[in-house]
Amino acid sequence: MDREELTAQETALYDRQIRVWGVDAQKRLSKASILVSGLNGTSIEFCKNIVLAGVGDLTVMDDRLVTEDTLQANFLIPRDSDAYGGRSLSEVCCESLRDFNPMVRVSAEKGDLSQSEMEFFDKFDAIVVSCCSLNAKVAINEKCRKRAKRIAFYAIECRDACGEIFVDLQNYTYAQKRSDGTVERHLSYPSLEEAISTPWRNLPRKMSKLYFALRVIERFELSEGRTPGKLSSSDFPSILKLRKELCDAQSLNESHVPEKLFERILHAGSKLHPPICAILGGILGQEVIKAISGKGDPLKNFFYFDTADGKGVIEDIS
Repeated sequence: MDREELTAQETALYDRQIRVWGVDAQKRLSKASILVSGLNGTSIEFCKNIVLAGVGDLTVMDDRLVTEDTLQANFLIPRDSDAYGGRSLSEVCCESLRDFNPMVRVSAEKGDLSQSEMEFFDKFDAIVVSCCSLNAKVAINEKCRKRAKRIAFYAIECRDACGEIFVDLQNYTYAQKRSDGTVERHLSYPSLEEAISTPWRNLPRKMSKLYFALRVIERFELSEGRTPGKLSSSDFPSILKLRKELCDAQSLNESHVPEKLFERILHAGSKLHPPICAILGGILGQEVIKAISGKGDPLKNFFYFDTADGKGVIEDIS
């Protein structure tokens, strides 16, 4: 959007949030373009939140056809099969999102984001990925980092009743409020590949156990050629074997990755819990708004939530 001022209609619609984060932040949000690749319970919660907040443009990508499985935790898909038969997730979700806020331009793109041309990324200020392999996330993150403009990168996943958010804002500057006024702060973020390459023995002793469990599961999905999230209890012995191999290689005691955590995740299979999706999607929406507006302390760089203890934990792996 080339215009610099909000319209009277936008000012009226976004009045409450303008009171919270100010008119300048709302202007930046209204000029921002965001891409979401991979639509599931968590990412559609984010889409809903960012559209209601008044982002300028939202583009969604997911060529998978709508099936009974994809209806799970996805409130954007009509339950009438006649409304989505033979159509892709991005097409159906795009239509539903437009109804939340007619002033936001919502569109659907086809293709695999990890294979997209570099110039395609220049259209966006932030990119959110889900439902894809670790290799795809790493490839997309690296393309974001190679562009001349700073493109914020986020990866979000929900596994059973727990989930993970990864954030890469590259070199980021923002205004931090303090008791004695406002100061400018600078943060340097590692890429996803750099963060997960950190030797486990160098990580904090009280590191979230979810971090280790999800790295084991990602490695298992890659080695077995599995679709992310499509695991079952029958994979339990193989995953425990891989856990031992990785812990031995990293000089880490296996107790850091409890068997019960794998049991919970594998028992649920691909099932998503709507309340957990809502929490993760809400946190992610808040973080993207912070990054675009330049206001508020941003998350750096992993966030974990687990209903087992009801805690949200931030882990800074730099």
